[in-house]
Amino acid sequence: MNSESNLKKEDLRNQNCNWLIVGLGNPGERYESTRHNLGFMVIDLLAGELNIPVKRNECNSLIGLANFDNQRVELAKPQTYINLSGDAIACLTKKENRSLNKIIVIVDDLALPFGSIRIRGKGSDGGHNGLKSIIGRTKTKDFIRLRIGIQPDHPISNTKKFVLENFSKKDSEKLKEVLERSADAIRCVIVEGIQKAMSQFNG
Repeated sequence: MNSESNLKKEDLRNQNCNWLIVGLGNPGERYESTRHNLGFMVIDLLAGELNIPVKRNECNSLIGLANFDNQRVELAKPQTYINLSGDAIACLTKKENRSLNKIIVIVDDLALPFGSIRIRGKGSDGGHNGLKSIIGRTKTKDFIRLRIGIQPDHPISNTKKFVLENFSKKDSEKLKEVLERSADAIRCVIVEGIQKAMSQFNG
């Protein structure tokens, strides 16, 4: 089979793939409300709006399946802890009905002001251990990521401690709005495409 035929086969496969929306976070009650678990929080919000459970065990992840705008969408919460997220995603994307071309990874980002979001179709890990693990295990930087800012408005000496703390009272008051905007951005990627989403949400 020539390369052109292989390309057409891959294009067809991508068209038939489910969208896989992966929120990064750490499992367990200890981490439930921490800054590092924004990915989990967005997944939980989407699952509630779509009225689906995210509880099927697969590839050391919790998975939920829904139909959204005539497209099949899977929501995933890797249970590997953030630093090993790539193990779960490498396993998930080996399935026939999934592709890295139709995956959106949701992460927190210390480099962005709190509440701001950025959508990119590819890029480096930006110092995020979860993205670093995914890039290392999948051998590619070409996947969509939604970064949600958690940058503090004051200097911090211990970033690891900071990301594993709960949100401040001030930030908690804005958190629902941030999560809803993030969920809207994901819907826009799926329905209208990444270019439209970037134009609309990368403010």
